[in-house]
Amino acid sequence: MLVVGELINSSRKAITAAIETQDVKYIQNIAKEQLEAGANYIDVNAGIFVGKEAEYLTWLVKVVQEAVDAPCCIDSPDPKCVEAALKVHKGVAMVNSISLEKERYDALMPVIAGTNLKVVALCMGDEGMPETTEARLKIADKLINDLTKNNVPLDNIYVDALVQPIATSDSFGIEFLDAIQAVTTNYPGVHTICGLSNISYGLPNRKFMNQMFAVMGIAKGLDGLIINPLDKAMMASIITAETLAGRDNFCCNYLEAFRRDAFVW
Repeated sequence: MLVVGELINSSRKAITAAIETQDVKYIQNIAKEQLEAGANYIDVNAGIFVGKEAEYLTWLVKVVQEAVDAPCCIDSPDPKCVEAALKVHKGVAMVNSISLEKERYDALMPVIAGTNLKVVALCMGDEGMPETTEARLKIADKLINDLTKNNVPLDNIYVDALVQPIATSDSFGIEFLDAIQAVTTNYPGVHTICGLSNISYGLPNRKFMNQMFAVMGIAKGLDGLIINPLDKAMMASIITAETLAGRDNFCCNYLEAFRRDAFVW
């Protein structure tokens, strides 16, 4: 499972304040905690700072990578901000995300084409958010084919089938899960990823619902998550689900996590 730590996001008040005051120590501590908890990528987002997003996103990349030996997930819909952040990034970054929204697609594809970047391919077009498995697959197929034609390796593509709130429609959970299974089955070598939290929007006990949804997604083939890795119950659920799904040879990851007391029972 590829885990993207989601906590350095300017939509969070504490992160907003840390960016505004250039609090290097606070940002670096969050990055270190996420890496130690099991994150593979550290998400960086400065999206609320209109007019200063590129400046702050670049600062975040520098600050994070001064503290941890890990790549960043560059989280911005603005290609100019992505380009600025990539110029200072060390190693192979992840770009979150390209979609079929024409303006976004046309501007970002030249940045991604022919590179070794990891790319989140978001199942969204100018028509809006897809609600069915079929609509998601139509977008995913176009994005996967276009990315590979532009020399992005299959192994670098992470399809985000777009989680929507189950409180809005009782079909949103299963339509997403079916889309994950279909992508995994029909496009060998392509990965899948998502941010889970939308599924529980507006409902009580959101953490528990998110954990259950992660387990269900893993059973369908989900192999990437944008989450809070400091949530020990979530991380334990992921490790256990991957073991049960046959992705943990001789249960080594499960046993190692148990020995270091990583589980919340």
